[in-house]
Amino acid sequence: MITLGSRRRSALVEEHWFSRRLHGHEMRAPWNGVDWKADPAWEWHSASDDTPAQLLSRWQDTVDRSRALVTEALADDDMGQLAKHPWPDGSAPSLRWIVCHMIEEYARHNGHADLIRESVDGQVGE
Repeated sequence: MITLGSRRRSALVEEHWFSRRLHGHEMRAPWNGVDWKADPAWEWHSASDDTPAQLLSRWQDTVDRSRALVTEALADDDMGQLAKHPWPDGSAPSLRWIVCHMIEEYARHNGHADLIRESVDGQVGE
């Protein structure tokens, strides 16, 4: 379940940073239909509603869109450009910051998955 939730979470985070923050687009379905205040962990537990193939497909589609959005942004400016949707304090992260943050996100969730795998098969290290 945690690995399915992690895949859905990764799709959400891709959408949030590259579409919403970087370009200022509204969130698309299914994210825009969630009451996040009532259910802030929706992406984790709702993953069991989909098959692994559906989750992988949504994630891949979102990653493909993110790559296209980064390519579009780089056609206009460099990695130092600021996101169009700022934080509540008015500041905005750069594209460079967003890309580094995404590397951190994937590293964290890959680490979680590796801990689960280690607990199942007993293999540690490389």
